[in-house]
Amino acid sequence: MAKAAKAPTSSGGGKAAKKKKWSKGKVKDKAQHAVVLDKPTFDRIMKEVPTFRFISQSILIERLKINGSLARVAIRHLERDGQIKPIVHHSSQLIYTRVTTASD
Repeated sequence: MAKAAKAPTSSGGGKAAKKKKWSKGKVKDKAQHAVVLDKPTFDRIMKEVPTFRFISQSILIERLKINGSLARVAIRHLERDGQIKPIVHHSSQLIYTRVTTASD
């Protein structure tokens, strides 16, 4: 009986010790971004985006709360109008900047 009482204290655990509870990790909330381009969002894109120094699909998604397909369409529209100019044209990441009249 003395051995049974002595064993858990020497090992620092035994049945009395609690099991480690594994954390589930941080869960990010699902974003509720717009999937249809409405008039106020379109006006905001046309006004604000050409003033951004760095323009990419990710930036538009984060700042304007629109989904990826709308961001790509908006970028193509602004490029066609000549309001932004491309910096890097990679297959999966398009990076643009604002058009400055002094450098062109």
